[in-house]
Amino acid sequence: MELTPLEMAKKIAKVLDAKKAEELQVIGIGDITVLADYFVICTANSTTQVKALADEVEFQMTALGLEPHHTEGYRSSQWVLLDYSSVVVHIFVREAREFYKLERLWADGEKVDLQDIVTE
Repeated sequence: MELTPLEMAKKIAKVLDAKKAEELQVIGIGDITVLADYFVICTANSTTQVKALADEVEFQMTALGLEPHHTEGYRSSQWVLLDYSSVVVHIFVREAREFYKLERLWADGEKVDLQDIVTE
């Protein structure tokens, strides 16, 4: 299945939302960097949830034939990064997210409206 970068970012956001990720954001960064087209950023309540969220994203993307090209901090960390080239997923525990403040670093990026994806 061929997904556009935006479709992939939204699919990942939907997977994370279904697993109770918090403070979910998708930021379009393609116009300001060559690193990726989108960052998907969320908060987990524990390192256990970080692992569960990362596992679920990887499982769902693998089912679509998509594998991460690179991972960081995997499985026992306060911050996991899953790099799907055009979409990079950042899963943080709250303290790490507040420390790194990626939304501030990428404030020039375009916030993607997730109203049709994220449940309250």
